[in-house]
Amino acid sequence: MAAAPGCGGGDGYCDLRDVRIECDLGKVRGGGEGGEGGGGGGFTVCFWLYLSSSARPSSVILHQVAEGGGDKVPFLALGEGNKLLLFPLLGFHREAPTPDSSYPWTDITNLTEVNECPLDNWFHVGCEVTENIMCLHIDGDLVAETHLHSLYNEPDYQDDANQINLLGSMDNLEGYVYNMELSCMLGTIQQQFAKNPPFKLSIDYSCSDGIEEGDDGIWNIVGGKASCRRNFILEVLLVDAFGEAAKDREIVASLVYADNGALVEKSRDDSEPPLLISCDGIEYPAVSRPLPIIRGRALFKLKISQLSSKCDNKLFRIFFSTLGMKRYPFLEAYSKPIRCISRNRTSRPLGSAKRIGSASMDEIQSINNCEGFGHNGKANGRLQTHDPSSVVCFHPSKFSKIEDDVQKTASQNKHAKKMVLDKGAQDVMGSDSTASDYDSMDAGSSWSLSDGDEVESFSDAEIFRYCLDGTHERSKFLRAAAPSVNEDDLVKLANQVSLYSGCTHHRNQILMSKQLLQEGADIWSIISKNNERALWSSAVPEIKAKFLEIVHPSNRGLSEQDFEVLRGIACCGDDIGRDEFDKLWSWLYPVAVALSKDKINRLWDFTAHRWIEGLITLQETENALRSSRERLKKPGTFVLRFPTTRSWPHPDAGSLVVTYVGSDNSIHHRLLSLDVRVDRLPSSMQS
Repeated sequence: MAAAPGCGGGDGYCDLRDVRIECDLGKVRGGGEGGEGGGGGGFTVCFWLYLSSSARPSSVILHQVAEGGGDKVPFLALGEGNKLLLFPLLGFHREAPTPDSSYPWTDITNLTEVNECPLDNWFHVGCEVTENIMCLHIDGDLVAETHLHSLYNEPDYQDDANQINLLGSMDNLEGYVYNMELSCMLGTIQQQFAKNPPFKLSIDYSCSDGIEEGDDGIWNIVGGKASCRRNFILEVLLVDAFGEAAKDREIVASLVYADNGALVEKSRDDSEPPLLISCDGIEYPAVSRPLPIIRGRALFKLKISQLSSKCDNKLFRIFFSTLGMKRYPFLEAYSKPIRCISRNRTSRPLGSAKRIGSASMDEIQSINNCEGFGHNGKANGRLQTHDPSSVVCFHPSKFSKIEDDVQKTASQNKHAKKMVLDKGAQDVMGSDSTASDYDSMDAGSSWSLSDGDEVESFSDAEIFRYCLDGTHERSKFLRAAAPSVNEDDLVKLANQVSLYSGCTHHRNQILMSKQLLQEGADIWSIISKNNERALWSSAVPEIKAKFLEIVHPSNRGLSEQDFEVLRGIACCGDDIGRDEFDKLWSWLYPVAVALSKDKINRLWDFTAHRWIEGLITLQETENALRSSRERLKKPGTFVLRFPTTRSWPHPDAGSLVVTYVGSDNSIHHRLLSLDVRVDRLPSSMQS
């Protein structure tokens, strides 16, 4: 019927400029197979299309040229509002455009897609052409159809044009085509859409941590020398157009300049590469350590050693790309602009600062009831401050009086019991007494007590440092501290962090830490049988049983789909190690505790209509709110879910998120601040 489409590239992707399709009209006139639409013979052209955000109305995507050359006329183009337009075929239809036709093409027959064409995203285009009918399909759905007049039936028709070439645009339109197919079989577009979709790489910003975003939208990340720079976390996704995860791919990260995309090179004065990646507690040059995609995701723990101030105050970006594949914009992803800054340590000792007294019981009670404090100034698990000389602003009525006499304070605490940290825990909180930057400790660090000493309350420096730290460092701190301190001191820490940070949900995460760690260790011991790794199949029944024990009373356990989500959170395969189990447990335990509360438990247990959808990812949630492609369900349609990116001790761990279709026909995500109190604890901890 026709020559195979010219699309080059063994991976199925090709630049729009390289597209060439030869349609032999002589073989389809008056015949052909299928013919579902009637009107004699015909053919279909199907392909996935990706257009960059620079595409504008008046852009021609595919031109048509008669046999022997001549002027080009549009076959597929973008019209007003970036709506897709399909034009009748030269030599086939009387209504075909002429070389004199020009944008906005209102004077010639065309088929118009009713919705705006998505940019920087894949969508499927199906063009069905017969002698009397043309149809336009988007993502397998028929969106436009029109009846035409066949030139074959014209009395003065001469069969002198047997071939039409469809050519990709040679204009400044950046676009790509995937899996283009030309067939004389009509009615097959839906099947072509459903098979072999293309992939796209993107950054999941909801998973970022250790990043402060300024009012100008620029990320501020602490970098520089090893003693000051901090970890930050970014997660990338590689999924196909249907949201299914890619397999057997690796992603690499590099640091580039935001203005031109050029790689940031290591300067002569620097002994370290500009971007470092942490793997198993060891730092490597990021470009030398690609990460595998697991369940469609790769989690990058990064540090920047190069400061913006040493690079003419230029902004950076993190550039992610796929290995083993040709470079395409849809297989690359850039972070938001980054300003890498250094925060110098201050030499002022803690004793010279004014001390904040302990909160009274009335004040603690007001915190427990969520009175007087909001979440302003909190972003990505950190407190934002605009004045570098201040840590956070407190309302004086919420605290007992500040004692100005430092010597008096020292005298009052002269006989206080002391908390003694081993070297690992000191690394967490910093060896100095200030709230400046520090290196995080290794996962194996622990707390210890000196002989004859008993544990008392945590120091102000430790509490403030916890308030200002990221989730990763808080987790390490609590893993080291919680098993060794008594319950009363854990309550004091929880109350003070809640008070100083202005966020009551920190309290819940600290209070549950002792039991979370103990129960996690017990389950792992059963699963692993003292081995380093265990089969995932042996972990599932133990996790399921413990979940039901915590959520009791409930008859609704975890489904196979739920365990696939847990597997993705743990980033494990057919077997699981202790670190991977800890990731899973740190997410699941706060969720189970939340579900054990009466009101939420009733929502979870109600199965006639599922108020809480279960364990579901952000991508799956958004897909559930779409009837097809970009067409959303009715405004007000919603899904209740637990965010998969919030793990203990993040203050939002175990919280519900409502994802809904708003009145503006877009998807919104809102955190439901339930203020779930922890009561699965010994009575001494329930103050």
